[in-house]
Amino acid sequence: MVEISEGQKTHKRGTKGSQGKIQEISEEAAKLKEETNLISRQSAANELKLHLMFQIIKARAENDGVQDALLTHK
Repeated sequence: MVEISEGQKTHKRGTKGSQGKIQEISEEAAKLKEETNLISRQSAANELKLHLMFQIIKARAENDGVQDALLTHK
């Protein structure tokens, strides 16, 4: 009986340890997902800024003062 009880205790400790590790991995995965989303949003914002800058440069290269003014809010 004592051997079975000790085996059950060892099994419970192992199960609790595994559950803790699974919880840690889940939390880390959630953090990584949030960081990935943040990087994705930043990348999209940078892409928009680059597109706007390209349009401004193009308008200036073509001496299109009206378009330049619209894009730069002058």
